[in-house]
Amino acid sequence: MAKLEKIFLSAEWLHLAILNYVVDPSLLRPHVPNGTTLDSFDGKTYLSLVGFYFHKTKLFGKISVPFHSEFEEVNLRFYVRRQVDEEVRRGVVFIKEIVPKPAIALTARVIYGENYVPLPMKHKVALGVDKTEVVYSWKQYGQWSRLFARSTGVSKQPAENSLEQYITEHYWGYSRQKLGRTLEYHVTHIPWRVWSTSSAGFAGNAAELYGSEFDEILLRQPDSACIADGSPVNVYTATELR
Repeated sequence: MAKLEKIFLSAEWLHLAILNYVVDPSLLRPHVPNGTTLDSFDGKTYLSLVGFYFHKTKLFGKISVPFHSEFEEVNLRFYVRRQVDEEVRRGVVFIKEIVPKPAIALTARVIYGENYVPLPMKHKVALGVDKTEVVYSWKQYGQWSRLFARSTGVSKQPAENSLEQYITEHYWGYSRQKLGRTLEYHVTHIPWRVWSTSSAGFAGNAAELYGSEFDEILLRQPDSACIADGSPVNVYTATELR
């Protein structure tokens, strides 16, 4: 980690529901930030719909903002990589991110240039001895949409070089800016334990939020899905690629 990196936000990211869809690379190439390359796993390009819960959120690692420390987020993302000398930085790019707090959406747009939108949200997490269910919902134009994942059994560390490890272990974020600029920021957390899902999917209207090309994808059965337990996370200040 670079010595000059400073924490912008710290939080616990918990109860992640992750739905993965294999897509044609041509769908995502227009969204790839300059300086990065569209990534793939085992020859396949993935788009992921992810819901999770922010807990104990603090600015600069120490400042709690009243009424803004606990909230849901749902994001639609894909995966890129960037070569930095001998290091390959595996990162994510967000198509759009949903949060229930307008101030958080505004801050993320201003600081990171991310495409955040504020919408009413709710979630459900049911943790059992051998069964887990996670649901994230959001309301747009009077209609609720949701993503859900259900699992049986116990959580475990993803197998080395598995799809679950690839999806959950990306530690860089990249954001496209105006005039072809790209922002890069570092995200750190321990590897997450995951549950395999018995059922998972999306229900609702994604066309209004993401566009018809993504709506068709999200309405089909995901090619894979998992639930991750989450952990404390640090998000560092962004820098511009040159």
